[in-house]
Amino acid sequence: MPTRSPWFALIALCLPMLIVSMDVSVLFFAVPYIAADLGPTPEQQLWIFDVYGFVLAGLLLTMGSVADRVGHRRLLMIGATGFGVASLVAAFATSAGLLIGARALLAVAGATLMPSTLAMIRHVFDDAGQRAKAIAAWNAVLAGGVAVGPVISGLLLEHFWWGSVFLINVPIMAALLVAAPLLLPGDTATPSRRIDVLSAALALAAVLPAVAAIKNLAADGVTPGRLAVLGAGVLAGVLFVLRQRRIDEPMVDVGLLAERRFGGSMWLNLICLFALLGNAILMTQYLQSVLGYSPLRAALWSLLPSVAVAAVAPAAAVIAQRVGRQTVIVAGLVTGAAGFGVLASCTGTDSILPIMVGASVLAAGIVATTSMIADYVVGVAPAERAGATSGLLETSSEFGGALGIAILGSVVNAVFRTSFPSELAEGEASRSLAGAVAAVRHLPGEQGAAVLDAARHAFVDGLVLAAWTGAGVLVVSAALAVWMLRGEEHAEALTDDERPVRENADGAS
Repeated sequence: MPTRSPWFALIALCLPMLIVSMDVSVLFFAVPYIAADLGPTPEQQLWIFDVYGFVLAGLLLTMGSVADRVGHRRLLMIGATGFGVASLVAAFATSAGLLIGARALLAVAGATLMPSTLAMIRHVFDDAGQRAKAIAAWNAVLAGGVAVGPVISGLLLEHFWWGSVFLINVPIMAALLVAAPLLLPGDTATPSRRIDVLSAALALAAVLPAVAAIKNLAADGVTPGRLAVLGAGVLAGVLFVLRQRRIDEPMVDVGLLAERRFGGSMWLNLICLFALLGNAILMTQYLQSVLGYSPLRAALWSLLPSVAVAAVAPAAAVIAQRVGRQTVIVAGLVTGAAGFGVLASCTGTDSILPIMVGASVLAAGIVATTSMIADYVVGVAPAERAGATSGLLETSSEFGGALGIAILGSVVNAVFRTSFPSELAEGEASRSLAGAVAAVRHLPGEQGAAVLDAARHAFVDGLVLAAWTGAGVLVVSAALAVWMLRGEEHAEALTDDERPVRENADGAS
């Protein structure tokens, strides 16, 4: 590795991650403008939103393996080029179908960027302490991008047309194409590693329908069709695991997943994103529909937890060098549970301060934990599998986020339906807070005010139970982490030849 500072390389690696994570939420304010200009059908409007996340989740595993074979810098530059071109197509799309296609291409390119950047950190930072700080910064940028997206979108739409929310991607990706050859090593490829096409197809067939079904079940309820889609995803997942056990060069090392510390870390990462994104969707509804904030005002308030994240993530890496990663992970999970406890104990129908305190405590604890998990997972995996391992970690994040939205959202909706007074039921008002807000527009003043007040109280009742549920999940996970991660401080990266020896030694002990 050249003598150039790795911290300049980190900046180059974090910028594309900011853009990729922003694209998850950047359309929040643009939808009315897109609807007026392109006239999408309701189904097309949903796909404009959802196709990015679905395709991204489905391709992370495959693209991580591709990065290991062709080289992480090379795939990063290919992805940056693709992301820039797809952004231009999206910005100047003349139809809803073209915009959906461009969003899908953005997801394909984004799937090349995410595992490549995290794997590159593994190669750039030789010192374990520096690598932990770098991954904490990378993780904070990834978490912050989702919160920043709506704010940037709102500010751009104040002055420009809706396509501007995509054009901001282009200069960042162009800068990456210039900086990558100067700052990043180009010798991380393992050309001999084979990419199994059938494994790639099974990974896509498992992840994409499973994530889509989980989100649709949460949004629209249980139907035989959605359960069938979920079942198809699970079946493809089983076939994927069976194939990994049989082929000589698997995309995912199932043996490594079976190792207590590594597999436990993947599970804890899923739980963390369950809590973080599950809470985020509830906070968005609370700020807009309970407190009545405009989308831009709600987005600005939502930035506050990102301030806590920016401060805590690097500090967690420093603290971990003194007390150990396991201690920080357990403390982070307990802190996240405390954040949920604040939300559950102090939330009313006009509680902006408790909401912000609880959400900030939750985000700080969770991001500290995910930073330590990413540092461990990337550090213990063999360097030649850094991309595939990063893709696996990020896939667990996608599943965790989908489960959080589905499960915590379902808790809120179930409580809402039982708490809403039957005598005030009008149309969709008794089914959800959004339905109540829509119904109020067609009701006379006093009746509308009564329905809206009842809906807000019913939603808060649901949010309180969802928060206690999240707190319980995190407390149980913290207890499990004490066992799962026992002895991880002494773990080190394993090569394919060394792993069976280490596993046998662990079993003997």
